[in-house]
Amino acid sequence: MAMTLRLTDEQDAALTRLANAQGISKNEAATRAIEEKAARISREVEVRRLTREAIEQYGPLLDRLAQ
Repeated sequence: MAMTLRLTDEQDAALTRLANAQGISKNEAATRAIEEKAARISREVEVRRLTREAIEQYGPLLDRLAQ
């Protein structure tokens, strides 16, 4: 699907620097940045979920060990 991305001059300059540093097109740099951010958010959500589960499961035991 085609999409137009509107950027400020500063954002375009940052995207250009990012693309040049990686030796890729600005389109590829934008695509990779989006995919990397989405993956990072997914990992953070999963870590929070696992942390909540661990606290629920092991919280009472850790409280007893702390005493």
